[in-house]
Amino acid sequence: MIITARLMFLLALFLSLLTNTGLMVFAKGNNNVREACSVTRYKNLCVHSLAPFANTAGRSPSKWARAGVSVTIGEVKKVQAYLAKLKMQGRMKGRNRVALSDCVETFADALGELHMSLGVLRKLSRSTFSTQMGDLNTWISAALTDEDTCLDGFQGKNEKQIKLLQNKVHNVSYITSNALALVNKLATTGLASITYP
Repeated sequence: MIITARLMFLLALFLSLLTNTGLMVFAKGNNNVREACSVTRYKNLCVHSLAPFANTAGRSPSKWARAGVSVTIGEVKKVQAYLAKLKMQGRMKGRNRVALSDCVETFADALGELHMSLGVLRKLSRSTFSTQMGDLNTWISAALTDEDTCLDGFQGKNEKQIKLLQNKVHNVSYITSNALALVNKLATTGLASITYP
């Protein structure tokens, strides 16, 4: 009985230590993502979308910039799939059908610009850092413009389908804006902030 009680006590102590260590790691990761997202315009969205990277990105501006662009690519692909589905259904008529085709095109452009950006972020070089930062700023800003342009031609903005489309596009543009802010933070922190995977 005494041995069992001791074993139970030791087991409880061990589990308590494990739980506390896990909570400390979680808290540290949570602080990392909040600190990284402090430079973004849409902070809550940033924290929510980048939380899975909290421990792996640590306090590295280059890893956060990479994570931001990666998440943005994933979100742009989701909106692209939604746009393709809308186009295939063929429910939009007249001006809105033309606007939808334009939107599909602008999102394809945005995705290309984001892929180029991620490629640069994976190959950051001390010798070409300022040029790379300039390219990143240009491409991600262009992706943001493409996303915003998507909504220009739609009529009947109060229709349910158009509102849903607007919400999806606005959400992805906020995520893109956050990615741009993370890249700009990387640019200001400079060469010393480059960390490789």
